[in-house]
Amino acid sequence: METNPPPTDYFIWGIDYATYGPVPLPTLIEWIKDERVFAETWVYARAENVWRQAKDTTELRAEFKTAGAAATTEPATTGNGIKPGSLRRIKILAGMNDLQLAHLVQYLEPLKVLQWACVCKQGDIGDGMYLVLGGELRARLMTNGQETILATFEAGEFFGDMALFDRGPRSADVMANQDSLLFKMSVNNFERLIKDAPALATPFLQAAARTLSARIRADNKRLGRLTQQFSSSSDHP
Repeated sequence: METNPPPTDYFIWGIDYATYGPVPLPTLIEWIKDERVFAETWVYARAENVWRQAKDTTELRAEFKTAGAAATTEPATTGNGIKPGSLRRIKILAGMNDLQLAHLVQYLEPLKVLQWACVCKQGDIGDGMYLVLGGELRARLMTNGQETILATFEAGEFFGDMALFDRGPRSADVMANQDSLLFKMSVNNFERLIKDAPALATPFLQAAARTLSARIRADNKRLGRLTQQFSSSSDHP
């Protein structure tokens, strides 16, 4: 009786906690070269029915050794020390190609933030948005000495984006829960981007708008549930 060989494709666990695939091996190798997949990325091999980090996957080990050797001889970094391909860890930039990222990085400022440090304070005039490459931060409100956490920002997310459009006061404090690496798009650099490179600003804004729309929908659902709960409690004293 003839049996079919097991499938040899792969699935990828993304930074947005979603699974991508199936992906054939040649495509997966290209993603490594494009820095869409990193050594620590979790990869599922269907043929073996197992999850491993990419660096520990037999078929991919050579790719990381090659990448490491190339990095020691020709580091693909810009003048401010940012490796353009690393920007794909930011969800809204994941769809940009190498040329777009290399251009965009000229408008970003890298920031290292230590644990417990305050990135921006409620009431301060907004002067830019922040992209989170690594670490974790929280947005909070302080009322009578009590902290209310509004949101948590992990690698791949962004915050402070409304400042790009209205330069209004910050609506909350943002604190680092752990040492974090951020990229700041200042208002001045954003205006320069629109003026100098509108073709690059467009996909950046479109991706940011999609994320903002998703946040608004999620907030509306939460508000709807709270309204229903309040109505139910009012009906039953």
